[in-house]
Amino acid sequence: MDEVFKALADGSRRRLLDSLNARNGQSLRELCAGLDMARQSVSKHLALLEAAGLVTAVRRGREKLHYLNAEPINAIADRWISRYDRERVHALADLKHALEDTAMDSNAFVYTTYIKATPEKVWQGLTDPAFTRRYWGLEFGTDWAAGSPVVWRERGTETAHPEQVVLESDPPRRLSYTWHTFTPEWAAANGIDDETLAGLSAERRSKVAFDIEDLGGGSVKLTVVHDGFEPGSTAREMIQHGWPALLSGLKTLLETGETLPEPR
Repeated sequence: MDEVFKALADGSRRRLLDSLNARNGQSLRELCAGLDMARQSVSKHLALLEAAGLVTAVRRGREKLHYLNAEPINAIADRWISRYDRERVHALADLKHALEDTAMDSNAFVYTTYIKATPEKVWQGLTDPAFTRRYWGLEFGTDWAAGSPVVWRERGTETAHPEQVVLESDPPRRLSYTWHTFTPEWAAANGIDDETLAGLSAERRSKVAFDIEDLGGGSVKLTVVHDGFEPGSTAREMIQHGWPALLSGLKTLLETGETLPEPR
């Protein structure tokens, strides 16, 4: 946590976070132009923000795009918030919400977390029904080969569609697949009303990718990029709240063998 507080203590780094909060997914060039800061200074500050986990960099062709990452703020709020006075609690909560709810030009949702596990174990946690049932409440029917169909089984329902497929599979480093179809059966099982279902069904299909980086010493950096959303997407709004909880559940399961308690 020390790295997070140190990163937030500097005004220039807070300006960078504010810039990304206003428009996420910026390149180094765009950040320099928007803040009227020297390239070397911006690079130095971004490196510290990345080291603290507050910013995640994602390669897009020749460019590296920078995104806010809510995980460190979630960790502070979840594990340490009771130790702070009310004013600081409100400040942390506001920042947590800003990081999670920020509107991105690309509409991509990007989230990075660090897990004490091997890459093979993280891959297993993302794909093996024995794991996904425990923290996600669903299982996938697929052989996880690129191009293979993916059947989603959740709450007694089964969702299958020709466009639900594995896009990339490079165990234990990278996995990507298209998101499930929003069916009436899925909506009924998850308490989704007809109006919301109609909006979801009208949107184009999104996709999710998991990058698993071995940091050595029994630690892994897991970056999730969920994109392909339309502007104002209802699905985008739903997943931005779901992924932090799911990834926290995965982290807890892999590190402790236990699952997070159900919210009351």
